[in-house]
Amino acid sequence: MISRLSGEVVLKRPPLLILDVNGVGYELQAPMSTFYNLPEPGERATLLTHLLVRDDAHTLYAFLSEYDRALFRALLKISGVGAKIALAILSGIETARFKDCVLNGDVEALVRIPGIGKKTAERLVLEMKSRFDDDYWMELGSAPAGRAPAADHGSAAVQALISLGYKAADARRMVKQVEIPDASVEDIIKSALKSSLSG
Repeated sequence: MISRLSGEVVLKRPPLLILDVNGVGYELQAPMSTFYNLPEPGERATLLTHLLVRDDAHTLYAFLSEYDRALFRALLKISGVGAKIALAILSGIETARFKDCVLNGDVEALVRIPGIGKKTAERLVLEMKSRFDDDYWMELGSAPAGRAPAADHGSAAVQALISLGYKAADARRMVKQVEIPDASVEDIIKSALKSSLSG
């Protein structure tokens, strides 16, 4: 099992990330909560990882905080929640807000995340509530505050939203509503997701 990687950030194209570790390029999938805090390409980063093995692929998922990785792993244990939905949750809602939604039974807020229907949201509330009562989560603390680095355009933000499960038309509309000249792709995505969840 690969638990951690340290190397140079080569590519940031949400949800895709490439990290060069001693000349070997690792392709990773990462939630937006990780992208918001990643250094620029050419700089070094240390990432916690989770390896998901399937018949047709071995996929590495990357996280900057132990809290996010633990949450990702907990979500994978819930029936009907795969890696794509787990990434969408970590990308579409702040971890503290997600925890509040679960503990308060706020199904309506959870169904605004792409890929989450009412039944899945109800299952998340039911199964994650007991997990969040565990002292383990208190020890982990919470994810780091978001820092959005520079790079890219609105079109990249649209593609990232599509890869997170939004329909192309919805992704374009969301980006158009929040796009600001000279904003980074991470800023645009973050604003679009916040606007979507509050709308």
